[in-house]
Amino acid sequence: MDNLKLFDAEYRFMCVLWEYEPVNSTDLVRLCRDRFEWKKSTTYSMIKRLGERGILKNENATVTALVKKEDVQKYESEVLLEKTFDNSLPTFLTAFLRDKKLSKIEAEKLKKMIEEATK
Repeated sequence: MDNLKLFDAEYRFMCVLWEYEPVNSTDLVRLCRDRFEWKKSTTYSMIKRLGERGILKNENATVTALVKKEDVQKYESEVLLEKTFDNSLPTFLTAFLRDKKLSKIEAEKLKKMIEEATK
């Protein structure tokens, strides 16, 4: 699953792709120029590199993702949990929620998620 590891610029690029896919590579160049001030060559390099890693495909100038955003987010959160919080969700939540206030709606959503996960 290491192919789900994306560096910051790759993740930002993929967020654009996930939002607009399938997208023509020329349109993707324009989107990246507008959003990130990237040159055409930067976008095409990103397409090539992520294509070689099996993250996306560029077929007939149409670019589509081969991995889902949710899968990348799940992978990244698992790596963070393991690396920084000794794989302890309570330790992570304690650190994350320190000095934060949850709304009643957010607290209810979290409570419901915990109940579902323990069934």
